[in-house]
Amino acid sequence: MAHLIEQMAYVGATPWHGLGSALSPKQPLEIWQREAGMNWQIEESPVHFKSDIIGALGTIHSFPEQKVLYRSDTKAPLSVVSQRYQVVQPREVLEFYRDLTEFSGYELETAGVLKGGRKFWALARTGQATVLKGNDEVNGYLLLATSCDGTLATTATPTTVRVVCNNTLTISLAGADHAIKVPHNTRFDPRTVKKQLGIAVSQWDEFMYRMRTLAERRVQTKEALGFFMEVLCDTSAHAPIPDALPNKRAMEKVQTLYEGKGRGSEMESARGTAWGLLNAVTEYVDHEKRANSSEYRMDSAWFGQGAAIKQKALNAALQLVA
Repeated sequence: MAHLIEQMAYVGATPWHGLGSALSPKQPLEIWQREAGMNWQIEESPVHFKSDIIGALGTIHSFPEQKVLYRSDTKAPLSVVSQRYQVVQPREVLEFYRDLTEFSGYELETAGVLKGGRKFWALARTGQATVLKGNDEVNGYLLLATSCDGTLATTATPTTVRVVCNNTLTISLAGADHAIKVPHNTRFDPRTVKKQLGIAVSQWDEFMYRMRTLAERRVQTKEALGFFMEVLCDTSAHAPIPDALPNKRAMEKVQTLYEGKGRGSEMESARGTAWGLLNAVTEYVDHEKRANSSEYRMDSAWFGQGAAIKQKALNAALQLVA
């Protein structure tokens, strides 16, 4: 099976089943650009088509309302978009971090290209960190990702990573997503995004305070079952358990992760707590959920259905301590 990840570079532990080029820390962005497969441009061309006429070679027509985006290196087509579509280049995603890594203590950890160049990202550690009870370490990150096929706005997302299991979780409170999203009908301005992110990043302390309250909240067996039913089966936690439970396999897997099989599930912060419930779901989405490949799972966990499930789990967990 072809890898969904076109190319990737990383610092530290090998992610996603060994894919990517390992880099030593503090590499310049130019090295990241080459090793992450982001050293090419998105080019544009008008849309043309040929109308076949019997007995003739046909006539070439143009369609001025749209344009084709393609890679400068391979000439491979990426998408057909409207003329209003504002392209964000792969190098712009890395350049976003230049001042952050040089002056603000950020460190790039992964960057890469998905789906043949249709989506690309970079993830940097911010330097923020918290330790929950039992030495459960959580670090702060900033993910910047975009697409050139309309499937993802240019999105800067403050993210946490739980060290013991590498679970990722978007920072959000009270149902509000602190991601900054720039639609592709608007020009991407890094300075404006960073200014907006200043507010979101400042939410770190409040968010981690709420995570600490989750680690203090003891959970009964019935509550745990209701939580997983609500998050995975769209069934009210207070409703009777149906005979034919939707997502039965997911329910069973998440329960085993919560009850001791999950990485970090036996830590003081997670064993029998709301924090443990949340991490059982995030570990399932990030590492266990059925997918065509680990790369498809990653794409879902960050940008798709998996990300939505994790957000739903976070909202449900916060309700337990509301």
